[in-house]
Amino acid sequence: MTHHILILGGTTEARQLAGKLARRKEFSVTLSLAGRTESPVAQGVPVRIGGFGGAAGLAAHLREEHVDLLIDATHPYASRISANAAQAARQSGVPILALRRPGWEPVAGDRWMVVDSAAEAASALGTVPRRVFLAIGRQEAGAFEVAPRHRYLIRSVDPVEPKLAVPDALYLLARGPFAEAEERALLERYGIDAIVSKNSGGEATYGKIAAARALGIEVIMIRRPPLPDVPSAETVDALAAKVDHFFDPVAERGV
Repeated sequence: MTHHILILGGTTEARQLAGKLARRKEFSVTLSLAGRTESPVAQGVPVRIGGFGGAAGLAAHLREEHVDLLIDATHPYASRISANAAQAARQSGVPILALRRPGWEPVAGDRWMVVDSAAEAASALGTVPRRVFLAIGRQEAGAFEVAPRHRYLIRSVDPVEPKLAVPDALYLLARGPFAEAEERALLERYGIDAIVSKNSGGEATYGKIAAARALGIEVIMIRRPPLPDVPSAETVDALAAKVDHFFDPVAERGV
């Protein structure tokens, strides 16, 4: 019997999980991407691009495509998608599992100011002009137009369009992972004295946090939004084990 699994992706872990599950002949895996990244990395499994039309649209898709398991492996800040996924699972009766990457925790030497939003981060930069590394992607960069006194270095996978209405902004297009040594060199090259970051977790983008610690640079950290309480795991391997248990609980117990 083939079990149809729909993975809501957009993260490295989603791609890794899809590949891991797709190697099993009893699983038919589809990966769904929101389509916000213009040139996504090749995923290695059938991919669906675009939204579903909210929770109701996703619930209808789950029923129409006879999905047996929904996996939410979206970015920790994709809270609306996660909320829609949990609601769609309830409406359709399709079980849901989530991959919840642990967030970073401050350690000795870190200079973090934790805020709740990009707008709060812009305000937290203060009134004295600073050289700011904006490492939050392109979608919320516009929040910093209210603080045009600062000089911005803005890094994103896709171009920021339209450009920010500020007098001094430099744009870098790059896709992680970023090593600590690279990030330290970048911060020193541009004389950065503040970083704005999301608490994405994982190793791929932690380099800037470690580099900031080494250089004594302040990090304005945007706190994660609340996510639905659904069965979850923190790693690809742990979630894959939950999938195994879901479809074959007797085998999982070794009976």
